Amino acid sequence: MSKPSPVGSVMIAAARAAGRSLARDFGEVENLQVSKKGPADFVSNADHRAEDIIYSHLMKARPGYGFVMEERGIVEGTDKSNRFIVDPLDGTLNFLHGQPHYAVSIGLEREGELLTGVVFDVAKNEIFWAETGRGAWLDQRKLRVAARRHLNEAVIATGTPWHGIPGETHANFAREIAAMTPATAGIRRYGSAALDLAWVAAGRFDGFWERGLKPWDIAAGIVLVREAGGVVTEIDGGDVLTTGNTLAANADLHPLMEKQLRHAAAFGKSA
Repeated sequence: MSKPSPVGSVMIAAARAAGRSLARDFGEVENLQVSKKGPADFVSNADHRAEDIIYSHLMKARPGYGFVMEERGIVEGTDKSNRFIVDPLDGTLNFLHGQPHYAVSIGLEREGELLTGVVFDVAKNEIFWAETGRGAWLDQRKLRVAARRHLNEAVIATGTPWHGIPGETHANFAREIAAMTPATAGIRRYGSAALDLAWVAAGRFDGFWERGLKPWDIAAGIVLVREAGGVVTEIDGGDVLTTGNTLAANADLHPLMEKQLRHAAAFGKSA
């Protein structure tokens, strides 16, 4: 069994501490479902509390590191080589509706390369972690991407565009889902990109694609998939942390998924 590095251990501890706060708040959110106002403001506060906990833990352990955080934005550090990429609550809409599928996600980027990833599934008490050269792990079990080679046997995860996103984005997604659905055994939309990627690393999903994600949604999950033997790229060939257009699978399925998405793109151009 591999053990996390000192900084990896700090990230795991920070994720667990934030998760405890979210778990307490989640119980309150479920009670708020019956109120007329709804739990939106409460969830926003829960998000901020979790981020404050993570920031405090990591700043204490690595005071010079920078941060890219969903709520605080970019926090410059004196150490320009290292920065944490943090989503304190991935799966906010699930959390808002009392659905127990949400996560804490913390990635570490060094010299522009993703080095370490931690995704904590709070409701299931599962810590997924990975470090370059140390493999990917679920608690003490080593992870490996699924070995399926045929797309028609594969279960693929994705995410749908949000309300308020430009209409062309929805039209593009409709083309992609129309291309992917008949080619696969099934498509799933669970509402947390961080957990989707962690589940690809664990072999629970065979692949994942989604466009327009933020760095904090995917940084940790990218490390997990790559260290579990999978492939993660930007759908259109760019930089995945810049565009958020993410495609992940094992080495056999990745080009097959890419082909289906290219078909969808070509259909859009000809329409």
